[in-house]
Amino acid sequence: MLDDIDIAALSARPGVKWARARAGGAIPAWIADMDFPAPEPVRAALSRAAEADLGYPVWEEDPLANPLIDAYVERTSAKYGHRPDPAGIRFFTEMIQALQAILHLTTAPGDAVAMHTPGYPPFLETIAQMGRRLVPIPMIDTGSGWTFDPAPVASCRVLILVNPQNPTGRVFTRDELSEIAALAEKHDVLVIADEIHAELIYEPHRHITFASLAPGRTVTLASASKAFNLAGLRCAIADVAVPSVRKALDTLPPLMLGQPGTLGIVGTLAAWEHGEPWLAEVRGLLDRNRRLVAEALPGHHRPEATYLAWLDLRELGPDPAARILAETQVMLSPGPQYGPGGEGYARLNFGTSRPVLEEILRRLGTYRLRS
Repeated sequence: MLDDIDIAALSARPGVKWARARAGGAIPAWIADMDFPAPEPVRAALSRAAEADLGYPVWEEDPLANPLIDAYVERTSAKYGHRPDPAGIRFFTEMIQALQAILHLTTAPGDAVAMHTPGYPPFLETIAQMGRRLVPIPMIDTGSGWTFDPAPVASCRVLILVNPQNPTGRVFTRDELSEIAALAEKHDVLVIADEIHAELIYEPHRHITFASLAPGRTVTLASASKAFNLAGLRCAIADVAVPSVRKALDTLPPLMLGQPGTLGIVGTLAAWEHGEPWLAEVRGLLDRNRRLVAEALPGHHRPEATYLAWLDLRELGPDPAARILAETQVMLSPGPQYGPGGEGYARLNFGTSRPVLEEILRRLGTYRLRS
């Protein structure tokens, strides 16, 4: 049934993805929400929780009673061969909140923060809004794929390592990550590893969690929100493996940074414990979809992970998404929002059913031929 959803049904959704597009009569392929309904075990768990008790949770008084601690440790160990220290796990409402808290505690205005570019816009905005200085690590198009020179890591205070990389969909190799780890160790760099797309990787690629290579200087950010389409539940985890960062976080008033609600914890736990069949089906659909995109829109590199295609549309000018929206009513994410290297590109979200994606690709293909 995941592949049967159509535009008419999706257009009634109240979330920002379809609501913003609906206001202009467009089909959305922009923000990183998939169109697939959440896994049935998640919906069932949320329903049970709503009927049973929405009062104060037990882990509010005893953080170690939070069931996600053991779930995260066991899942990370089983999938990536790395066992986090449960004592280092902290909870946030979302990834950006965790990133901002850690940057606030570990850097000062003017400090250099490195990040692969083009990069996730809210992270770039965070660096600018907090008065930190961006050190770009440009993603380089080799003609056969994306690569990068890790040298800028040596000149920063903190590296924000987004792997799999958004928006290019690159999955960094063990050799690449090991080189980054060596530079971070040599130059005393804290690495904030955003691994939110780690469970959306296609064969033959494999995710290497960065903490397994540099545990003493890594803060790993994780969530079920992307893989299981649960962004609205607002639940993220920071695996704080660096003792000094852990200590700094613990000096803050206990609730200053907020915490996920009961439904965020319950939904995430249900996804991790019972959502694997759903996730396997979705990965299969996404693998097919990325191939459909590559066939319909040649000239870009097929992503190795995520449900996001980074389209080279430089023949359409610096902001092709704006032209495409005006002339085809397909809403893409504008490339310039992704910082250096984004001009002339647009990001396409292909996390949808085949009928919807085929209509998007039909419109884009017709437009490119006409242009």
